[in-house]
Amino acid sequence: MTALTVVFDLDGTLVDTAPDLIATLNVVFAREGLPPVPYAEARDMIGAGARAMIESGLTRERRAFSPGMVDRMFADFIAYYSDHIADHSQPFPGLDAALDHLDAAGYRLAVCTNKLEGLSRLLLEALGLTRRFTAICGQDTFRIQKPNPEILRRTILAAGGDIRRSVMVGDSGTDIATARAAGIPAVAVDFGYSETPIGQLGADRLISHYDALAAAVLEVVPAVR
Repeated sequence: MTALTVVFDLDGTLVDTAPDLIATLNVVFAREGLPPVPYAEARDMIGAGARAMIESGLTRERRAFSPGMVDRMFADFIAYYSDHIADHSQPFPGLDAALDHLDAAGYRLAVCTNKLEGLSRLLLEALGLTRRFTAICGQDTFRIQKPNPEILRRTILAAGGDIRRSVMVGDSGTDIATARAAGIPAVAVDFGYSETPIGQLGADRLISHYDALAAAVLEVVPAVR
């Protein structure tokens, strides 16, 4: 039987990246003569990627913007963020032990994120996590973004897994919708960046700490056999 594949979102799921992402956003906004986005509001903008985060911030300021303006700010964001990607970002509590448990059980582990693949690898390498994952796929890996389920399906294939024996772990409605569309169960974490309370979004299991992950995954395994 094919080993179970556990696919993780990155920002707000594996790693608390909000401090560095928000700091970068506000550096870029300052360069444009715009006021900073308050931390609590910016935190809810993270899930869809940097470009969407910039657009949300501009919309909040009621600023008209063109695709060219967003392109310029996005390029500025990526350049600055690449140099400050792990200044303050840290794995969520209990992650290492949870990954140890899943690894010991023989599960395949992968990352499926709307972050650019290069930035994802840069962050995970800085935190010593790259070796944990068989596949790390971002929005540019297949030129597909969540909630399109094809990015999740291709990530599972890249990890050598089977869609019928896979579970998605994420922190947002986008992650849950992607899992649903791909036909696999979703385990949600409630410490991430969902603007809507994650418990209202219909995940198969909801956890508040990584020490509950292994049990939650085992509970949804029958759904993918």
